[in-house]
Amino acid sequence: MKLFDSFRIRFEKREKIHPLSHFFILMASLLISFIICAVMLLALGFNPLNAYFRMVRGSFGSISRISESLLQAIPLMFCALGVSVSFKMSLNNIGAEGQFMWGAFAATFVVLYCPWIPERLVIPAMFAAGFLAGGLWAVLAAAPRAFWGINETLITLMFNYIALRWVDYWLYGPWRDTATDATNLPYSKPFPPQAVLNPIGDTRLNNSLFIALAAALVILLFFKITVRGYQIRVIGASQKAARYAGMNIAANVLFVMLVSGGLAGMAGVAQVAGPIGRLQPAISNGNGYTAIVIAYLAKFNPLIVVLVSIVFGGMSQGGFSLQIVKIPPQIVTVIQGLILFCVLGGEIFSRNRLVFTRVNASDTREAQK
Repeated sequence: MKLFDSFRIRFEKREKIHPLSHFFILMASLLISFIICAVMLLALGFNPLNAYFRMVRGSFGSISRISESLLQAIPLMFCALGVSVSFKMSLNNIGAEGQFMWGAFAATFVVLYCPWIPERLVIPAMFAAGFLAGGLWAVLAAAPRAFWGINETLITLMFNYIALRWVDYWLYGPWRDTATDATNLPYSKPFPPQAVLNPIGDTRLNNSLFIALAAALVILLFFKITVRGYQIRVIGASQKAARYAGMNIAANVLFVMLVSGGLAGMAGVAQVAGPIGRLQPAISNGNGYTAIVIAYLAKFNPLIVVLVSIVFGGMSQGGFSLQIVKIPPQIVTVIQGLILFCVLGGEIFSRNRLVFTRVNASDTREAQK
C-alpha cells in the first residue's frame, strides 16, 4: 500500500505519562475486553447485554448478593496483596496458590492438634500459623534467587503442585473425616465453633474482611514511611543502584517473600475458618492465579488491590447467575483473562506513542539495496 510505502511507523517511549491519558487508555482497554467477550457470547448464541446485566445484578443487586461478593473477594484480597508486595521488588511470586494451601493446612493443624490453646486465641493462632506456613513456603522457593540468582518464577509455580498434592495426601489419608461425613468425601472434620469466624449480621460475611483491609493499609504505610519499604522499592527499580548503596538484596528478597507468602497463607485461613469450616481439596480454587491478574490491574497499589478484588469477587459471584440462562459460568474466567491481556496491551500505548516518519523514495531504494 502506498501509505505504508511512504511512512514508517514506530513506537517512541514517552518522557512523561499523563495521568488523564493513562486513565482513558485503561478505560478503553477494559471496554475492548468486554466487546471481545460480547462477540464471543454472540457467537455462542447468547445475548451479551443480558449476560452482563445478570452478572451485575447477581453481584451487587441486593445486600445478600453484595455480602457474597465481598466474601468471594476476601481470599483474592489477601493473595493479591501478597503478590503485589513481591512485584514491588520485581519478584515474580507465581506461588500464591500453593502458599494459600499451606495456610489452610497450618490452620487445620492448629485446630486438630492444639486443643490446649485457649478458645479466644484459637483464631489468632490459626492466622499466625497460616502466615508462617505460607511465608516459609515462599521463602523456600525464593532461596535460590536470594543466594544464587536463580529466577524464582518457575520454582514458585512448581511449588504450587507440591502444596496441592501434600494437602491431598492428608485429606485422603490421616485427616479424612469418616465419622461425621456421610458422603465420605475427602474433607477434614468440621471445625469447632471457636475455630470458625463469626458471621456479620445475617450474612455469611465474616471479620476476615477487616483483617484484609487492615493488611492493605499496613502495606501502604510500610512502603510510604519505612526504611525497609524504601529499600524494597529501590531494589525493584534497580538492583545495581541498590547494591551500590550497600543494601542487602538477599535479606530483602527473603523478607519480601516471607510477607508475600504469609499474606497468601492468611487467605487459606480465611477460607477454612469461614463459611466452609473445614479443609477441602483444592480449596484455593484458582484464587492465587487470579490474584496475579488483580495485582497487575491495580499497579501493585494496596488500596486499588482491594477495589479490584471486590470487582473480581463480584464477577465470580455474578457468574452463578448466568447458569439460569444456561450461559457457562466459565465465561467469567474468560472475561478476567481478556481484561488482563487488553490492559497489558494498553500499557504499550500508555508508555509509548506512535510516531509516523515520512520516508523519501531515495531512502526506500537505498534500504532495498
